[in-house]
Amino acid sequence: MGRIIAIANQKGGVGKTTTSINLAACLAEKGKKVLAVDMDPQGNLTSGLGIDKNNLSYTIYDAMCGECNLGECMVIRPLDKKLNLSVLPSSRNLAGAEVDFIDEDKPQYILKQLLSSVRDKYDFIVIDCPPALGILTVNSMTAADTVLVPIQCEFFALDGLSQLIYTIDLIKKKLNKALEIEGVVFTMYDARTNLSLEVVENVKNNLDQFIYKTIIPRNVRLAEAPSFGLPINLYDSRSAGAQGYRDLADEVIKNKLYANL
Repeated sequence: MGRIIAIANQKGGVGKTTTSINLAACLAEKGKKVLAVDMDPQGNLTSGLGIDKNNLSYTIYDAMCGECNLGECMVIRPLDKKLNLSVLPSSRNLAGAEVDFIDEDKPQYILKQLLSSVRDKYDFIVIDCPPALGILTVNSMTAADTVLVPIQCEFFALDGLSQLIYTIDLIKKKLNKALEIEGVVFTMYDARTNLSLEVVENVKNNLDQFIYKTIIPRNVRLAEAPSFGLPINLYDSRSAGAQGYRDLADEVIKNKLYANL
């Protein structure tokens, strides 16, 4: 049965979508069959994997509205013959989800029900959540086994994190008893500054959660890759960013949380 990971942080600009794209691609590079799900109305994961958001017949929004099945909106992205990576693309129509799904029976479970029909076909399903704790993020966490939280190495790194953890605990209590926090991963680490090191140590000392050993560096090639519609391991395979996400993929695969899944 596939492992479903929601990548979430209500704070924007922390490398959430970058982590979603590149973790999915690096897991696929390691021979895993991966599905990337774009639940952010901005659709940055979709475009970051080279898919034209304006030229799609169906998206995950249409599937959630019952206007198509998952197969009809799924894009098999032929990034590389070695990558077995499929994508459920986003739509800006998702921005109206709070209103669109209000009359649905159990609206928090729409994505879970959709993914239940395909999760056995994948080793990993990676969900890119929007930077807000609304119905789309709730759907993502209700469908997920774990939540992976990227944290930027900056002064306000812990801002809003307590609210995110509270939300995760609430969803675990009310909607998804199996949900666990996958762990925290540091992003945009700059080895040239004392601040990055101080942030890492501060979070480690104050956050009672599993923290991945891998730290994703601040890397120009990582920032460039989405504009070419490529994950970092295909855009610049030898870059520090590519190696960072390969290391993270290795840790995710070995995570003991998956022992009982």
